[in-house]
Formats: sequence, C-alpha cells, structure tokens
Amino acid sequence: MPPRPLLSFLLLATLFLGLARAGSWTADNGNGTFTNPLFYDEFSDPDLIRVGEDFYLAGTTMHAVPGVVILHSRDLVNWKFLSYAFTRFDLGPEFNLEGGKEAYGQGIWAPCIRHHGGKFYVFSNINGHGLQVFVADNPAGPWEHRNFQGRIHDLSVLFDDDGRVYAVHGYDEVRLTELKPDLSGLIEGSDRVIIPRGNAMGEGHHFYKIQGKYYILSANYSPVGYMQAARADMPEGPYETVVISARETMGTRRGLQLQPFGTGGPVPEPGARFGLTEPGVNALGATPLHQGGIVDLPNGDWWGFSMMDFRAVGRTTFLSPVTWSNGWPYFGLPGNLGRTPRTWTKPAVAAKVAPHAPYERSDDFRGPQLRPVWQWNHNPVEAKWSLSERPGALRLHTLPARQFLWAKNTLTQRAIGPVSTATVELDGAGLKPGDTAGLALLNIPFATIGLVRTEAGFLLRWYDQLTHRTLEQPFAGPRIFLRCSGDYDNEVAQLAHSSDGRTFSDFGSPVRLPYQLKTFQGTRLALFAYSTTGREGGHADFRHFRVEEALADRSGNLPLGRVVTFTNFANNTLLWTSPHGMLHSVATDSKEAKGAGVRFRVHDRGQGRVVLEAMDGSGFLTVVGAGLAADLRPLKQESEASLFQWQDMLRDRQCMLLSLKTQRFVGIAPDTGEPYSADSPGTRPDRRDGTVLVWAEAP
Repeated sequence: MPPRPLLSFLLLATLFLGLARAGSWTADNGNGTFTNPLFYDEFSDPDLIRVGEDFYLAGTTMHAVPGVVILHSRDLVNWKFLSYAFTRFDLGPEFNLEGGKEAYGQGIWAPCIRHHGGKFYVFSNINGHGLQVFVADNPAGPWEHRNFQGRIHDLSVLFDDDGRVYAVHGYDEVRLTELKPDLSGLIEGSDRVIIPRGNAMGEGHHFYKIQGKYYILSANYSPVGYMQAARADMPEGPYETVVISARETMGTRRGLQLQPFGTGGPVPEPGARFGLTEPGVNALGATPLHQGGIVDLPNGDWWGFSMMDFRAVGRTTFLSPVTWSNGWPYFGLPGNLGRTPRTWTKPAVAAKVAPHAPYERSDDFRGPQLRPVWQWNHNPVEAKWSLSERPGALRLHTLPARQFLWAKNTLTQRAIGPVSTATVELDGAGLKPGDTAGLALLNIPFATIGLVRTEAGFLLRWYDQLTHRTLEQPFAGPRIFLRCSGDYDNEVAQLAHSSDGRTFSDFGSPVRLPYQLKTFQGTRLALFAYSTTGREGGHADFRHFRVEEALADRSGNLPLGRVVTFTNFANNTLLWTSPHGMLHSVATDSKEAKGAGVRFRVHDRGQGRVVLEAMDGSGFLTVVGAGLAADLRPLKQESEASLFQWQDMLRDRQCMLLSLKTQRFVGIAPDTGEPYSADSPGTRPDRRDGTVLVWAEAP
C-alpha cells in the first residue's frame, strides 16, 4: 500500500486537472531550453539520423502493432509522429495469441534507421524470425518489407564510402558482418569478431564513420550501466575504447522489481505468485543513460541520444550535448564530461519550432482511423473491431479468452508521466452474458476495471493480478465512465468509475506498477472486451477517450522575478549567505533562518539562465575559483560567473543550479559544515547528496 502522502498527491493531481490543461508533455520549455526526457512515455532503443535539416528517430515496439515507430523533427527537441514501418506481423500464431502462444516481450527490437542513395532503411530483428529490412523513398511511408533471414540482432548498419555495407552486432564481443550491396542478404563467411569479450562494449551498437575513422557506441550493463565508445582506422579494427557516459541517472532511482518472470517466462495466470521488491537503495540503485548514439547538426555541433529505465513508464529517450575531446564524443559539457544536464539550451538549428508533443493522446473515435498513438496488443482481428458501426465510438466485438492477457483486439497506448489521468466512456448495451469490457493497466501484473454482463444484469468489477483480489458490485448499466489516475514516477495508479462522467468514485485499492522483463514495456493503458464463455459474444462501444496531464505545464517551475528560499533536499537546511562571505547551510529553526541572508531574488537572464541576488544586500551569488575551490560568494558586481542554468527536477519544486562557469552543479557534502561549491558532477538517484534544492516563495 502506498504511503498516505502519495495517495493525497494522487487526489490533488486529479483535482488539479481541472485547472491545468496545457496539453501533453513536451521537453521544450518555450524559452530556448529543453528538459529531459524528450518524451515522458516509453521510447526505447532509439536510433536517430539527420538528412539535410531533418531528423528521423526510430524506436522499439516489441509485440505491439503497428510496429517500429518513426518520428520527425527539425530541432531534435520537438517531434511529430511520421509513420510505422509495418502494420502487422505475418509470421506465426504467437503474434495472434493463438494456440496458447504469445509474443510478450518478443516481436521487433532495436531498429537501426539509415538513409542511403535516396532511400530510407530500417533494419531490425524479429525474435525467432531473423533480420528484417524495411525500405521507403519517403520516411512517411509506404515501407516495403524484406525478410533478411540472418540471425543477428541489436545491429547497426554503416554504408561505407566504397560501396560496402557493414553491420555490427553482438553482446560483449562485437561482431562485424558484411551485407550484400543490394541488401539481398548477408555475405557468406564475412562474419568476424572485431572486439573480443572483456572490452566492456556491451550491446545496442551504433556504428559511424566520422572524418575517416570508425566509431562504435555501445551500452554495457555491468554492473550498473554506462556507454562505451570504440574507435579504429578500419572497419575490422583494431579498436581502442573509452567510457563516454556514466552514472547519469537524472536523479531517478530504479523502479519496482518483479521476479521470477523474465524474458521468455510464462504469461502468469490469475492467482500466480509475484515476487515484487522495492527499489534498491544500495550501490547506485538505478540504470543510468545507456544504449544510444550521436548525430551532427548542419553547423557541425554534435548531440547524443540514449535511453534510461524510467520507472513505470518504461524506457525513455534523453538528449545530451556532446563534447569532442581527444577525438572522442563524450556526452556532457567540457567541464563535466560523461554527465548530462537535465535542462540545457536547445540545439542550434535554423528552424524555429513551436513546442509540441509527438502525439494527440485523446481520441473521440470520429475519424476514419485510429490516432497513431494507439497500438494493438499483438495482431488485431480486423473484422472484429470498427470505427464505423457506431459513429463516434470504437466497437470491440468480444472474442473468447481465458483472461485479460490472452484477450484479442486489446487497444493500447503508452501511459505518460509524471502524472496523468485517462478517462473513457463505455457503453455495454451490446455485451452478452459472459462478456467483460473495460479499462486496464496492461502490465505484468495487470489490473482492470469494467463491466461484466451476467444473466441477471451488470456487475462493476475491479481486479488486481498482483494481489489476485477481485471487487464486484451490481451496476445498473449499461453506460459507465472509467478512469485511471496514475502517478508513474511513484509507480502507483488508482482506478475509478462514474455514472455521469462528472463525479468519480475510487474502486479498489491503489495498484502497484512494476517495470518487468516479460513484456519489456512500460505500463500501458488498454481498452478491452472479451468473452469468458469459450465462444464469441457481443460487443462493447468506447467513446470519448481523454488523457489529461496535470504536470504538463511546467511554466511555474522557474520562479523568475520572485524572492525565494532554498532548502537542501539532503538535510533540510537553508542556503545562507554568511557574514564570512560564503554560501553555507543553516537549520530551518535557527536565528540565521529568520534573517535576510536566506532569501534570494531570482533574476531572469534568458534561456533559463538566472542570477541569484541575496536579499541581505551582500550581492549576487558568484562562483569564485575552480575545481574544489569553486566556492560561492555574494559579490556586489554581477558577472558571467554569476550565471546558473536552472535545472527543473519537475516535481515538488525541486531544482538544481548548474554553474555556467564550471559547468558543474552547486552542492555541499551534507552534514560536514563545509560551504557550498559549484563542483558537483550531478546528483545521485536518491537526490540526497547535497545538490538538489527545494525552493519556496519567501514570506
């Protein structure tokens, strides 16, 4: 059971939805900066290319269809849906949930997108079915599918200057395989090991040729995850390697862990026992940035992209400035190589792009087709769903299934964080006895709320697979409104219902939301309808699906022009400009806490950059010195050393201050009595290392 403050937050977030309707999450802050992640919903195994002034991003979709999503951007920050590479798997019964077979956590992984000779290519492996290639003249489609047959995965492809085509792949040891120039198959006998085991190269490779040298970027997960780069003068090596990104967690701890169900494990039936453990707090307790690559801008700048396990929403995509040093592309700033700022200035491109989200998540089902944010859980049965049988409604005909995870024609979309609420209207008039339909959290374990049709009428039913608990009560029916309020950062959701769509009542206890390796996906919202009688039943109509995001509007997270206090999240002490001329911490109940030295005015200097003026008249906080001596002092004269890039930690008024002089963060070693300095590389996953601050308006 979540703690009471968390439940209170869920309630407040739901109430707040009526006030904050800023649309959907976008990384763009509207002031020339962006805040990671690029998307606050799952986008795993990203691969990114530039063609002219356009950027294209491809990502994993596992067993969901349509599959392999392609996004487009002009500035690397704001993205729009462009196409899917294919509409369904025509490869076997497991993709149809037939014959007791399923493809959860399988399907298509880790695509590589490339542009060569005027055509776009997506290379990706489908587990058990080999390498697939999708080809298009236009990345908006249509895409032609070719089955390559080769058994290689997590590959990256390089079209070399001499017309040869290479793929790198493998885990720990890196292998190089040559493809036929016409992409009709692999060149027999060309496969070789180019980096042997023990060189920490990992998997998820990204292969580039830059200024005559060959680079491979890989993710290693031993022991906690980091990014490695290899460099050589020839495709086959020899390669030298360095670490280019490590320990960057953006202050996010590892989420709930689920055992024993891993990849390839069985789909658990109701009543299965789950081993759910709380996030680890020892060691790093997180999965840092990993599995990414680099891309250049027309002006010659370079940027990095990668992913990170982001609790219940799954694996999300991050954007990092790249600093070249000694011929290596380090993620991070010159003064802080290997670490990525959460908030930074947008890439310097010619295009002027207004902030926007990649998808429209709500759907009134009035269009000729589903919005592209939707995907089916496994292949749909096309004749058993419709948008035209009842205009303005999604109709799902009930097909037999023994439980929710085996239900066909379950329509899904990714849950979006940090906090969001999804509401849908269900008309169950067409259901037959033995049918059930409703709103679900597609996960393992899953949770559902909806209507059950019996011979006597309707029941409202809630079920949580984790606890194997069921709640039921009679419901007049057949029309009901269903709601899921999710706090995905804290891995919990509450299901609710309403008869009129205005007043909702919670039903059942809060649902825990682990990220697990059976589906290999984050939590998904799902609309479902199936029959428990062993034969086809009636139908359910879904209308007015709405997603609302209470924290999508972050404009109030930067208190420009206001007088504030800062409390250190690690030890609950206040920042204080002491008479000694340095920045110290004082207890919140001390006499110093009542003075003007704990209050600061936040002055706007554009692009999310601020200077902090001490209200005791001592001056502007300024970084003096460098390295371990990069202490902060109030000086009468503002200078470039007084500039800080505000780091929005998104919730609870938490922030960090990135010095533009040292390119490191303001912080202290908690409980040592030492003054603040601007030399911290970043925060820990628990945020209690002295770098995370909590601001409040001063009285």
